[in-house]
Amino acid sequence: MTRRMTILGGLAGMGAAVTGALYWGLTRPPSPAKVRARLAAPLPASPRPMSVFHLGHSLVNRDMPAMLAQLAPPGHRYDSQLGWGTTLQAHWGDAPINGFDTENAHPRFRPAHEAVDSGDYDAVVLTEMVEIRASIRWYDSPGYLARWAAKALSARPDVRLYLYETWHPLDDPEGWLDRLDRDLDRYWLSRVLGPALNQLPDDIPLRVIPAGQVLAAFVRAVEGRDGLGNVRDRTALFQRAEDGTIDPIHLNDLGNYLVALVHFAVLYQSSPVGLPHQLTRADGTPATAPDPQVARLMQELTDDVVRAQGLSGLPV
Repeated sequence: MTRRMTILGGLAGMGAAVTGALYWGLTRPPSPAKVRARLAAPLPASPRPMSVFHLGHSLVNRDMPAMLAQLAPPGHRYDSQLGWGTTLQAHWGDAPINGFDTENAHPRFRPAHEAVDSGDYDAVVLTEMVEIRASIRWYDSPGYLARWAAKALSARPDVRLYLYETWHPLDDPEGWLDRLDRDLDRYWLSRVLGPALNQLPDDIPLRVIPAGQVLAAFVRAVEGRDGLGNVRDRTALFQRAEDGTIDPIHLNDLGNYLVALVHFAVLYQSSPVGLPHQLTRADGTPATAPDPQVARLMQELTDDVVRAQGLSGLPV
């Protein structure tokens, strides 16, 4: 009897282990390598100016899409829905959107569900709230990314979908550059994009706009040479209050120009080298332009990083 109970107990233990392993295999985040492999196929360049819908928050803002429109071929058009630190969940309608009236008081606003359901857009750019760890833990980032992607595909099967990789505050206790280095694989790919892809068709055209990676590469290049032109260090890319205090997360014109280059390279599957660098803001006022040598470095690094990452559809 004792031996029989021992055998049954052992079998039960083995069954629990197998069940646990199966559960873990089904629920654990996919490895970054698997996600990268799924995104490795190149995408053809758009044959025409694109229409783009930006869904997000203040790291999209009004000026960056306006700069992108000036870099893109004539005929590029865009609309957006924004909020303050807004999650994809809140944009879906399952939570309040803080700052909705303020952030969308401009002629480029279009309600998100109406916009995505219309099928009017060649590309939809989806932006999640940061802190990204909080978005994953509390606001089901992969689930809502998958929902928005499925909605867009239902309205227009040839739509291109993009997850905009952003950044976190300069004063992050883990280190700003350290987090940019680690977070792409450990959060954006394995905990947001990977689980979302598992809920979607295998051939879905969902790619990454790796703005955080380009910011990191540019900052390293500039700080490694003790400054270049009108960019002395990372703080030159961020807004300042009237008293000179650094806003640790919101970009100024120089930062927005760099991020607009990343969007251009990914959306148009084309090198941004040689694009203009003297642009205007969304309100038509002249933006602070990077010095020519700074603009050239921004453009070259954008092309290098986007291709090297292999997440955006450009050939390496």
